Amino acid sequence: MKDQLKDRNAFPTLSTRALDRLYRHGSISLVDAETIVVDQGEPMDRFIVVLDGEIAVELSSRAGLERVAVHGPGEFFGDVHSLSGRPSLVRGRMSKAGRLLTIDRHCLKTVMQDDAELGEILMRAFILRRIELLSAHSGDTMVLGSLNSSGTLRTREFLTRNGYPYSFIDLDKEADVQHLLDEFEISAADIPVLIQRDNVLRNPPIEVIARALGLNASVSADELRDVVIVGAGPAGLSAAVYAASEGLGALVLEAAVPGGQAGSSSKIENYLGFPNGVSGLELTARAYDQAQKFGAELLVAKAGGQLACGVRPFELQTREGTKIRSKTVVIATGAQYRKLPLANLEKFEGVGIYYGAATIEAQMCLANEVIVVGGGNSAGQAAVFLSKWASRVHILIRSAGLASTMSRYLIRRIEDSSNITLHPHTELVGVQGNQHLESVVWLDNRTGQTQEHHIRHVYLMTGASPNTEWLRGCVALDEKGFVLTGPDLTPEILQKWSWSLSRKPYLLESSVPGVFAAGDVRAGSVKRVASGVGEGSLAISFIHKVLAE
Repeated sequence: MKDQLKDRNAFPTLSTRALDRLYRHGSISLVDAETIVVDQGEPMDRFIVVLDGEIAVELSSRAGLERVAVHGPGEFFGDVHSLSGRPSLVRGRMSKAGRLLTIDRHCLKTVMQDDAELGEILMRAFILRRIELLSAHSGDTMVLGSLNSSGTLRTREFLTRNGYPYSFIDLDKEADVQHLLDEFEISAADIPVLIQRDNVLRNPPIEVIARALGLNASVSADELRDVVIVGAGPAGLSAAVYAASEGLGALVLEAAVPGGQAGSSSKIENYLGFPNGVSGLELTARAYDQAQKFGAELLVAKAGGQLACGVRPFELQTREGTKIRSKTVVIATGAQYRKLPLANLEKFEGVGIYYGAATIEAQMCLANEVIVVGGGNSAGQAAVFLSKWASRVHILIRSAGLASTMSRYLIRRIEDSSNITLHPHTELVGVQGNQHLESVVWLDNRTGQTQEHHIRHVYLMTGASPNTEWLRGCVALDEKGFVLTGPDLTPEILQKWSWSLSRKPYLLESSVPGVFAAGDVRAGSVKRVASGVGEGSLAISFIHKVLAE
């Protein structure tokens, strides 16, 4: 990576003092030249430090074999997959014979937790190396697709939000792709196609992608965990970090991609400690790495399917049938933007209708007019971000103004922008088109007058519906489907749900002892990233009490 990539902080040389602290955790071996020490696609189950000699870091792809870095004495081989044990994206080959210090992955995480100086050096390097690969689109995975394909957006978002480098070929724009189509016998019905070296996946669901890329470790049904956290948004990732850092055996299940709604936010400017703002992807990606550093297990594209509340330990079954046992559970499945009751809405999802406004979605609207529906902070952040790409951004809100629903700093940005137009008392009532959204109809709810506009991109951020269908009949929910917790559980509700303990439920505890809810999925939550993070950590403090009972 050092040969090709730019950030020198990604390739630190460990001091003699640092090496001395590492020796007791590993073993030293003499390795001949040309030996493959880690092969591409091999699980990253060990951390390797070069004592003398040299490791060439090479990437094999359809373009051929490329050297992307050289690690010399005092340098080390690895990136964020060194924490998770996922397959290596590159190959390590001894270009000069020498001695290597090899440390088991689990010992590495112990070192990073116990040695603050080393932990900071290694984590910074791991993150920067992955950022460099992502920005250079360096990897062995290629996506062939079309911006007029909802599956293409789904696949690219899944890879991006999981921090997996890939290159993208837009079949609508690239002229010289026929040889690839012919070679793999790809038709329009196969789009999108994911190619990893010689492995070809045609229009794959995210579960298949996760399995093909080795993103998840196998889960034993016999293992009993201290806590299973369902959902990897800010609340779930916070719970994972605090649980794992405090010594609890924690497993996180995420139905789609890490980060939740926050992960798709273009920029969060009111999160404590980031005066210049931070993208939702960056914030949640670092939280994801942090959870792994402390030893939490994380599985993606694994949705909770059923929770057996009547047995102890709890038994959670994923939609794919995997059974997981745990002493306690944190429900952090969040909420999703509410879909508008429009004919043909689902037809245009991903091809004109979007529920996030990160870079991938923004690229699709370059120099075009777009619509943002909603008046909350997420809608405001999306509008400001999209105004950098779009020729004009129309914000549609049903009410008279934004003052009661949006932060003042965002309102000022919108007011000061020359290409953002606010439409109060306006509702989206129609979407039309063939393969892609082509026009919309909006309504003035004061006069009843409708107007048709030829706008091809709409971003819906209209309220939230909780992801709790899989919990019905298990825990008490309010009339909107959010999980009732703590003081909201009246004596009548507790009696109905057969609360079995003499004590009252803890603050974030549901109607089932030992099952907690945190973040947007919880009734009465504030629907802010900061509050979700706080609730995730607070849930773990109560879980310690439950485990001690």
